Amino acid sequence: MDNYDIYLPKVTFEAIPIKDLVSSQEYQREISNAHVQKAAENFDLYQINPVKVSRRNGINYVFNGQHTIEIVALVSGSRETPVWCMVYEDLIYEHEADIFANQGKFVKPLQAIEIFQANLEANNEKQLTIKALVESYGLNISGTKAPGNICAVSTLEKIFTTYNYHVLDRTIKLIAGTWEGDCNSFSANIMRAVAKLIAVYKNELNDDVFKERLGDISIKQLIRTAKERRPGTMGVAEAMVIEYNGKKKISQYRLSIQRLYEKEDFDYNQTEEYVPDDEIIDTE
Repeated sequence: MDNYDIYLPKVTFEAIPIKDLVSSQEYQREISNAHVQKAAENFDLYQINPVKVSRRNGINYVFNGQHTIEIVALVSGSRETPVWCMVYEDLIYEHEADIFANQGKFVKPLQAIEIFQANLEANNEKQLTIKALVESYGLNISGTKAPGNICAVSTLEKIFTTYNYHVLDRTIKLIAGTWEGDCNSFSANIMRAVAKLIAVYKNELNDDVFKERLGDISIKQLIRTAKERRPGTMGVAEAMVIEYNGKKKISQYRLSIQRLYEKEDFDYNQTEEYVPDDEIIDTE
């Protein structure tokens, strides 16, 4: 008979008050108060994972879940609050450190498109709204790069959340009308740059002029110009302003590049500061 017990860790499950748990061993990272605060503001009881605890010499050492206990403590307002723990009785300090160091080594993280699709299955309003908006332009959200597909799904969500539906709508409309479905035109930095221009210049940005002047150059040429300016989204935004302004020194449609770096005064119900991705060109 097969012995399946060898595949089961020797643990017990106990509800232990947070005050009776010890964390912050030398091998652990420091607690991120920003992460704890954000998670507490979006607290969901069903997202809590069991805390892994090593019981040595009668002391409950947390070796996985130190942020979890701080989040629960903050939300509940008490360190008397219990959390479910997987309690190991047979570990030594070095083994705990080894588990902590390697616990994510063979874990495959979820891709943005996979998270987005799961949110669709959950009927979450934000993702359903974004999907409907994208499809209204004859486009698709997909993990496969092809004409008419948008793969930079996290950028769609970022623009929607940072600004709102109307900004994302205008961003997609401008890009689709300018480059007519070129799959490279819906890369992360292109979309972020267009949204940045909409945020900064508002109605000063003439959509017809944008489509006429930017449509005369390819995405590849725009990226080359951007690289000569500066890295990431801001380089693309500058390149777009240069092409939009054209070669004439005097024009009723000219935009000031310096305005890109002024504090945004955006009136589309902006909810948080927009932080452009300055690390990558033409990728999600």
